[in-house]
Amino acid sequence: MTEQPEPRHRVTVERTAAGTFVARNRRGGEVRFSTGDDGSFTPVELLLAAIAGCSSIDVDTLVTRRAEPASFLATITGERERDESGASYATDIEVTFDLAFGDGEGADKARALLPQAVRLSHDRLCTVANTVRRGTPVTMSVRE
Repeated sequence: MTEQPEPRHRVTVERTAAGTFVARNRRGGEVRFSTGDDGSFTPVELLLAAIAGCSSIDVDTLVTRRAEPASFLATITGERERDESGASYATDIEVTFDLAFGDGEGADKARALLPQAVRLSHDRLCTVANTVRRGTPVTMSVRE
């Protein structure tokens, strides 16, 4: 039997209490989440954060080549709906970027580049948003 290579991305999720979980990556990072009853992020909020975070990294990488922003805020919103079978899904997802730059030629260039950077992230660069838009299949199984 041929061994399969380790997947590039791997996250484990461990239940730590009723309705509370911790996700861990291979580098030791942890994110705690829950059903939302305790103020923690919910899985849907983590999905939204992943979309906004991915695009934020893209936009930051592109515009900071020109100037460092004085402030950088990305806000993502979405709704929750159910289809006729009762399956729940997120819809109407929208990311809004609000960046401020100081004065100077570099700041002017960064401001001018911002709309293009957002378009590039949306259309090509953001793996998370691209995955959601494509409707990538998800399989689930039980270890035997």
